Amino acid sequence: MSGSYAGDIDVSEAWRLLNEDTRSILIDVRTQAEWNFVGLPDIETTGRPLLTEEWQVFPGGALNASFAEDVAAKLRSAGIADGAPVLCLCRSGQRSASAAAALTAQGFSACFNVAGGFEGGLDANGHRGTTGGWKAAGLPWRQG
Repeated sequence: MSGSYAGDIDVSEAWRLLNEDTRSILIDVRTQAEWNFVGLPDIETTGRPLLTEEWQVFPGGALNASFAEDVAAKLRSAGIADGAPVLCLCRSGQRSASAAAALTAQGFSACFNVAGGFEGGLDANGHRGTTGGWKAAGLPWRQG
């Protein structure tokens, strides 16, 4: 799956990178509604920035056609070098894989998909946030 970006990493590796690599950045590509109602990664203690930019626009779900160009411009204006670890996160790891590929095409060579995402996959009861992802791993998060 990682043919067009640097690869998939799990949430624990993402947390390690954010804590150990001062060049790293986390980009949450979910929707405004998800940030507000489901929560956001709380990475303040890492000293690393959290960038939020919708990959798909809420409520219709249309692709944010300017995502890659907008995020690339924000990264460059923030001084994020092209070789810095760029970690893309969504709900379960699907949208963020596409976002990582799009940012790679913009010249960022170390874009990673945070597999498992913020909420992970569905559990036996059809719920998210219990069997995988950022929240289930016990990593810091806050209500949007």
